[in-house]
Amino acid sequence: MSDDAEPEDRPRPPPGALAGLGLGALGLLRAGVELQGVARRTVYWSIRGRRARGVVLRQCLEVGNRSVFFVSVTMGFIGMILVFQSGLQLLRAVPDLQMMGATFLEALVRDLAASLTALMLATRVGAGIAAEIGSMVVTEQVDALRMSGVDPVNHLVVPRFLASLVMTGVLIVWAGAVSFFAGCATAYFMFGVAPRTFLNPMLVDGGDLLTGLTKCLAYGAAIPVVSGWCGLSTFGGSEGVGWATTRAVVNSSLAVIILNFFISGASFLVFPP
Repeated sequence: MSDDAEPEDRPRPPPGALAGLGLGALGLLRAGVELQGVARRTVYWSIRGRRARGVVLRQCLEVGNRSVFFVSVTMGFIGMILVFQSGLQLLRAVPDLQMMGATFLEALVRDLAASLTALMLATRVGAGIAAEIGSMVVTEQVDALRMSGVDPVNHLVVPRFLASLVMTGVLIVWAGAVSFFAGCATAYFMFGVAPRTFLNPMLVDGGDLLTGLTKCLAYGAAIPVVSGWCGLSTFGGSEGVGWATTRAVVNSSLAVIILNFFISGASFLVFPP
């Protein structure tokens, strides 16, 4: 065989560092374009589309009711830990703990309740959305929807998006209340702080409430969109569903952290503490 035919059979060398960086950048850009397309279609069909009320209510049950126990237990322990650790640190600096409850409530309303609850929902709700949609992709049910003239985003992502917008806010309010009262009990039994003293809302203002509400809406919108995109981009059978679930948890958590950074930065500029 001549030498001209041999290069086709030779293994190609691995790409260099620069080529690998370029491929990674192109992949990230392609993923961003795909995610933007899913987000745009989700918002469009949420406004213009029509769907049965029972479908959205069923997703509200999946997102909200089945996450209450997990969120309550986790945020309760987090509230106890934060109050206990902050109480120990405050006692080393000043012996006065009268403002501990007011400071803790402000932190919960402004950031902690929304961000911590959203990270927990990214693990449970995000994984469930990606696994369910990914299973439909690998079993060709999504292809059947496209052949029937149905947009998969409208049929699969939008009901979860609407349910998440509502139930994420409800869960964040509930989780914040559980965490605060768990912290109140910890302050009373560990440091002798009376509940009347701990229940002090004097540091919470309109800026804190608006910042917390903005984070509720942003997280509630980001988790189903990112997870739905991960599910729709599934390939490779059952192994691909596992990868899609992992990507949904990681990307949803990363989206929550990035949104937290930008919203917190904007709130500190508009509503300085």
